[in-house]
Amino acid sequence: MRAIVLGLVAIATLAAASTAQAGGYCGSCNYGSCPTSACQPSACYTSCKVERQTCYRTVYETVYEPEQVTCNKTVYETVWDEQQVTCNKTVVETAYREQTYTVCRQVAETSAREERYTVMKQINETCEQERSYTVCKPVWEESVRECRRTVQKQVFEDSFRECRRTVMRPVTETINREVCHTVMRPVTRCATVPQVCGQWVCKQDCYYGLPTPKWQCNPCSPTPTLGWQPNVTPITYRVWQTQVVQRQVNYTTYEPQVVRQICPQQVCRYVPEVVVDRIPVRTCRMVNEEVIDRIPVRTVKYVNETVTQKVPVQTCRWVKEEHVRSVPCTTYKNVEETKTCQIPYQVCKQIPYVVTQRVARCVTKQVPTTYTRMVARCVPKQVAYEVCSMVPVTVCNPTPAGCNSCGVAAPASEAQEHKVLKPEADPASQPPPKEEAPTPKEEAPKNDVPKPAEGAAPTA
Repeated sequence: MRAIVLGLVAIATLAAASTAQAGGYCGSCNYGSCPTSACQPSACYTSCKVERQTCYRTVYETVYEPEQVTCNKTVYETVWDEQQVTCNKTVVETAYREQTYTVCRQVAETSAREERYTVMKQINETCEQERSYTVCKPVWEESVRECRRTVQKQVFEDSFRECRRTVMRPVTETINREVCHTVMRPVTRCATVPQVCGQWVCKQDCYYGLPTPKWQCNPCSPTPTLGWQPNVTPITYRVWQTQVVQRQVNYTTYEPQVVRQICPQQVCRYVPEVVVDRIPVRTCRMVNEEVIDRIPVRTVKYVNETVTQKVPVQTCRWVKEEHVRSVPCTTYKNVEETKTCQIPYQVCKQIPYVVTQRVARCVTKQVPTTYTRMVARCVPKQVAYEVCSMVPVTVCNPTPAGCNSCGVAAPASEAQEHKVLKPEADPASQPPPKEEAPTPKEEAPKNDVPKPAEGAAPTA
């Protein structure tokens, strides 16, 4: 919304400026042809001027300050109290009493009785029985069978084959070759060499130290003035003065010299020569040959034959037979007897005794405890800000000189600048009074608020 308002204000300003320029020239290119209507007071236009006003507003800031708080903390402690307790101890004692009881004792009597029983007696009988069965008897026959087959038989033949090959035979020849070699020969020469030498020379100079203050009399003033006196100290120091002397020096150098020498040399070259070698070759060829093999063959033939055999057969039969036996018999008879015995029994007896025991008891205790807590405090703070407002201003350009010939003068009331009503400032934006100025700790930093540029948009 602010950008739209600024755009409209800029368009109005450009339109007013173009209107003023056109009015200044009275609507024509020169002042020679100035119509009567062009000299009317139409050169006044309304423009906008940016006014900035610094305002202050109160901002409340929350500040947390540490605060020491002391409170009582309940602490529970366990206290042990000694207490006398009377307890009963159970003591077990053993006592005996007599008891009469009746028992039955068994008396055994042995006697014999006859018992008859029947048993089955086994009687085995053996007899022969004829049995016939058929068996297959093998009959072997031997014969010879001829088997013909063709085999490959190897036949070897020996012959010779000529093989020609070219060999390189070495041939040695003696030739004379010129050999050049370099020899270094010494040459003595004389050269002029500059030698640096010198001597120490004493020189005089001044050392400038720090100036010292000194009162000086000024003829133009009765009061002496304070001046500075230079501190100059003469010093003497030694300087090495260099001198160059030319000397003749002999030196020896080695120069290369080429020496030619004829040396006999043996050269070996290879001459091609054809050599014929006779290589024995043994060839093998295969010849077909028929071979007859006589293979013995044995055949078997099965013949059925009936065989009769006597087989012994054993039969068993059972025959009843009666037996008598004497069986011993034991009978038992109960006889009553009276007996006395000592029966132990337990008797419990309570014996009192005193025991000292510790009884736990919980005791509360208030212990002061100090802790730090952050207390929020609202602090007012004056913050400076700028309010930019657009104030309309009426601007009237002076009447051009060319329009004086028109004979029409602009009205004096329109040539003056119109009064502009300025908007009243917001009471909240007024600067704070001096008596309510914030403390130095709460004073707002005015330099933190950047000042907008001339062409920048106004900020609320």
